[in-house]
Amino acid sequence: MYRTTFLFLIFIVSCNSIPERNCTDFRTGTFQFTTTIEGSEQTTTFVRKPTIEIEEFKGKKDTASIRWINDCEYVLKKVSPQNRAEEKSIHIKILTTSDSSYTFEYNAIGDKRKFKGEAVKIH
Repeated sequence: MYRTTFLFLIFIVSCNSIPERNCTDFRTGTFQFTTTIEGSEQTTTFVRKPTIEIEEFKGKKDTASIRWINDCEYVLKKVSPQNRAEEKSIHIKILTTSDSSYTFEYNAIGDKRKFKGEAVKIH
């Protein structure tokens, strides 16, 4: 009896710890992402439409195509890469969402290093 009750309680607690992910709320819109590069905070603004993402960083705009894997994962591929590094596609996985932001991890496809960030929806 106690073992069954204990297992039931563990099941209930573990179900409540699953992070909320309303990824479809973030398929389109205008977002900002801030990160630290060489000790300096840098902000990127990007507009995501159903099949493209237009990023603006330090006054320069860049466009990438989007291929959705599922509601919470997609792959970005630069439309006009300028060098070999930019030719690599980027895999992005939304980990958690809130009303106006989402946390995500990303990496270049084939690269084992993963990075985390948070994007805030501004429009």
